[in-house]
Amino acid sequence: MRLLSHALLCLFASLGLSLSLSASADELQVRIGYLAHQPLRGPLLSNVIPEPTDAGRRGAELAIIDSNSTGRFLKQQFELHSAESDQADELLAAAEQQHQAGIRLFVVNAPVATLRLLSERLPDSLLFNAGSADDGLRREQCLGNVLHTLPSRAMLADALAQFLAVRKWTRWLLVTGTTADDSAYADALKRAAKRFGHKIVAEKPWSFDNDQRRSAQAEMPLFTQAGEYDVVLVADERGDFGEYLPYNTWLPRPVAGTQGLTPTAWHKTVETFGAAQLQKRFEALAGRWMNDRDFAAWMAVRSIAAAVTKLRAAEPQAIRTLALSADLPLDGFKGRKLSFRPWNGELRQPIPLVHPRALVSTSPQDGFLHPSNEMDSLGYDRPEVSCDLASTSD
Repeated sequence: MRLLSHALLCLFASLGLSLSLSASADELQVRIGYLAHQPLRGPLLSNVIPEPTDAGRRGAELAIIDSNSTGRFLKQQFELHSAESDQADELLAAAEQQHQAGIRLFVVNAPVATLRLLSERLPDSLLFNAGSADDGLRREQCLGNVLHTLPSRAMLADALAQFLAVRKWTRWLLVTGTTADDSAYADALKRAAKRFGHKIVAEKPWSFDNDQRRSAQAEMPLFTQAGEYDVVLVADERGDFGEYLPYNTWLPRPVAGTQGLTPTAWHKTVETFGAAQLQKRFEALAGRWMNDRDFAAWMAVRSIAAAVTKLRAAEPQAIRTLALSADLPLDGFKGRKLSFRPWNGELRQPIPLVHPRALVSTSPQDGFLHPSNEMDSLGYDRPEVSCDLASTSD
């Protein structure tokens, strides 16, 4: 009897194993590459708190967990394959290795130049930009195989300009740093000022090369002398001096832009519409707050998962076509269904306006209307864009 029982158990185990293997064979495996290029930033002029070295990747990892929690019921299995380097050529080599291994879906956290190279090297793949806010990629230099989950500088600047218009803070003093990124952010602010009826009463380039920790109280008031202004707008993406403008300006005025009141894709203080649960899950995984790069990477993976669920397939071109249509509404815990703009592939999304410990407002602001979608009042609208990704989707 024991021999018979043992034989039956072995038979059942064998059947169970074969069934398991059969189920596994039927499961849709979705492999996603995460590519991060974080160049060395050079010496900073302040002791600004650095961005986490794992920013972006941790958001993608959480999205994989979230996608698999529902994917297992749909026989879908999501995997993340990460490659990170401070050298562009090393990252390109890693991307080609992932491509040779069969990966065709990528989340990219990299500067605009590296993103362009990746787009060229991986023409049959679909890339989600979670690291570059470059406006050119959304206006006249659109890449056919790239969608954007990180807001552009134009979206961020428009979100801030709408709020300042509501508050009637229409006279701006603009302070711009020395890097190319600072100039790009300042250009976005100038465009937003013109678009929403603000006036830049003075623009001052930051030309000091010293650490402001000891001299801000003496230098900043003199530096910010100008005509009458309502608010100081700062373009300092690296954080060389902007943190020392609040409370040190010549006139007692608020500071906004890259420091002070800041427009961003995501922040710890975003808690409504289920966001608090997302924040808790992220903090349990990463041991820190979720930032804009994390959210952009999370949103990229979740966009892929939503498309795969609808298509029952993971073919890059099919996902791209679906994403650029009106048939893929996405949940980003921001109180509205999100979607990709068919003309430039940028994710429509509300923009929180925050200071370090509080959410102040969210744009688009009430009263800023649009013929089709109020979120298109942020960033480049269809008439302002020379490319049309949807026309090349088929």
